[in-house]
Formats: sequence, structure tokens, C-alpha cells
Amino acid sequence: MASAVKRSEPVTGVLPNGLRWTHQEVASLAGHVGLIVRVGTRDEEPDEQGLAHFIEHLLFKGTKRRKAFHILSKIEDAGGELNAYTGKEDTTVYASFLTPQYANALDVLIDVVFHSVYPEKELEKEKEVISDEIDSYLDSPSELIFDDFEDLLFAGHSIGRNILGTKNSLQSFTREKVLAFVKKHYTPANMVLTSVGGISAKQFQKVLAKALERIPVKEGNFSPERLPVSPYKPTALRWDKDTHQCHTIVGGRAVSVHDHHLTGMVLLNNLLGGPAMNSRLNLNIRERYGIAYHIESFYSPYADTGAMGVYVGTDSDTMERSLRLVEKEFKKLREIPLGVVQLAKAKQQLLGQMALGQESNAHLMTALGRSLLMFDRIDTLEEVHAKVHALTAASLCSLAEWVYAPHALSYLIYEGK
Repeated sequence: MASAVKRSEPVTGVLPNGLRWTHQEVASLAGHVGLIVRVGTRDEEPDEQGLAHFIEHLLFKGTKRRKAFHILSKIEDAGGELNAYTGKEDTTVYASFLTPQYANALDVLIDVVFHSVYPEKELEKEKEVISDEIDSYLDSPSELIFDDFEDLLFAGHSIGRNILGTKNSLQSFTREKVLAFVKKHYTPANMVLTSVGGISAKQFQKVLAKALERIPVKEGNFSPERLPVSPYKPTALRWDKDTHQCHTIVGGRAVSVHDHHLTGMVLLNNLLGGPAMNSRLNLNIRERYGIAYHIESFYSPYADTGAMGVYVGTDSDTMERSLRLVEKEFKKLREIPLGVVQLAKAKQQLLGQMALGQESNAHLMTALGRSLLMFDRIDTLEEVHAKVHALTAASLCSLAEWVYAPHALSYLIYEGK
């Protein structure tokens, strides 16, 4: 039997300008480097809806040293990838490349994040591109309902808004507004540089040292304050949609990323409707009754709150029945503690999925960076295992009693034809 690939432990550090960094050496021909900025949808003012995502698009439109074509070709001509994405609380810009390209990739990454010039002529082009993206999104009810549901959970708060913004807000963006937003949030102390690849930590630090002159010196621990989430009031809404299927989400608020119940919430969600085909929802609603092709549960932890729920797409004549079956699964989690064997299997499944997730070095790069950004530390594998093994049937039942309580649930239903 082949032995597992040995990995070094992540190494971390802080640059004089406050930029935190982490690198993990792995046996690989490729490297992955990312800059994760602590800014997302929730950091936008009411007149800035969609601005974080808009800036993510503009990062690749030219720097003081490179035109847009040269930014992309520098990495992609060598078979690599340069990309970015925006979330509710962070923005990630990353590059994947062959190991000999480490220095080039890091140079390009730092260039686009710290030295983009946001050309005026590119603003109008990207407004059109994102406007088309919004139209495409509106045409996909199975995706749109997730954002509409979070808007329901966090009514009136920026964390519930769609990441893309609206066409009206998009048209209001000026270069001055872009530059002001970047100046406020894109500071070294407000981000993390994360790397996973086939070079040692010592080699990485040498590459990083050469790139230091390209990183602005803005000292301090600047981290803009965030508006606390608004009080939660469970709500039920039904919207008529011109779709064949009914799309439904039932759920509510959940624990934050800093809550000591975080690991328990991850396990409950995985048991209920995670990616495995033997999840309770999949076995009891799709396989047993055959009334839903797509059913899943989700859990999204944020800095000071969380969102959880179950999505199901089904025919209109079986929609109510599917909801009752989902509620039945919630009740089981609240009232029936897991047996010794069930709990052991649930823990093993979660740990196995975590291990498989780390086989993707690109995923590992992002996970390490986010951990450092959110917690200012990275748990060892032993610490992660200890948290999972510490979970008890009683503690999971207690958590489920709060999270899946009937009076705490909200409903959003897209009613099809």
C-alpha cells in the first residue's frame, strides 16, 4: 500500500508592515499563492453594494508596471492560473503555477493587489460584464434563492446582500469611489499572504524577501470596524416564480466562526445533508421517497453570526411533503441522541472528508490563509482531531435544540407553475 504523502507543518510570520504570511511545503510540482483581504459584501456602505466584487474584477485591468494582457500572460503562458473571488467577509486573489514560477507568480500577485491603477475606461466595460453576470444569476433560481434567503435572515444588514450588487448600484461606481474603498481596506495589516507548494519555508522566505520592495509600508493593525448584525426575526415568504420546479430553503441563524460550538455545527450539518450520499436528507427524502433530485444542507459561519438551512428542489405537488420530511429530520437531531456507533461513524466521516480536502493543495492554501486571517493562528492536525473527538451526543443534541428549533426557522419558497 502506498504511504501517505508527508507534509511539513505550516510556517507563519509577520512582515514589518503588518502583513501576515503562511507557507506549507508539500511534495508537488505546483505552487499556490494567494492574498486574502479582510473585505467583502458586509463591509460595503449602502451606496457601495457590489463594490468589493467590482474591485475584484478591476484588479486585473492594469498596474503601474503591466497592462491587462501582460498580467494574465505572465502566469498563464506558463500553464498557470490567475484568478480571484469575493465573499461576504473576504476577497481572495490567487495564482496556481509550476514550482519554478514561484517568484514570478508572487510578483504578479503583489502587483495586482497593491499597484492596480483601475483605468477609467475599464470601469464601464466591467459594469457591462457584471450586469450580464447579474442577468445570468437571476436566471438561475436554484442559486439565487440562497442569497435571497440570507437577505431574509439578515434583513437590512449588508451581510445579507447579494455579492454582485444591483444594476443601479453598479452604475453609480466611479474611479474615485473605487480608490477610496481600496485605500480603506487593501492594507497589508488587513490581509494574509498564504502559500502551499513544492519549496521549503526557507526558500519561500527568500522569494518573499525579494518581493518585499513591491509591498507598500503601511504599518499598524488597521482593521475597519464592522456593523453588528441586526436582531433576528424568523420569517416565512412565498414568491411566485416562472419556473417548473419549486425551490425551497428552510433554516435560520447559526453559530459564528468563533463560537465554541463551531465544530459541532459542522458535524451536524455534515450528518444532516453534507456531500456524502449517505446523509440523512439524501437517504430519507431522495432515496426513500424519490421526491427530490437535489437536496442539501448548508452552514455558513461568519465572524459574529452564521447561517444554516436546507435547500430542496421539487415538484409543486410534493413541496409541502418535502418540507415536513425536512422538519422531521430537524426533530430527530433535537430529540434523539446519536448512539455510540452513529457518533463514531459521523466523526470518522467528517475527519475523512477533511483529510481528502487537504489533498487539494489549492484548497489547503485557502484554508490556511483564512484560518490565519480569522483566528490569527492555524490549528495543527492533532488539534483539529481533538475538537472532533471531544464532541458528545449530548452536546450535539443541545446544539440542535437551539439551531433547529421550530420557532427559530425561516422559510423562503419559490413557487413554480
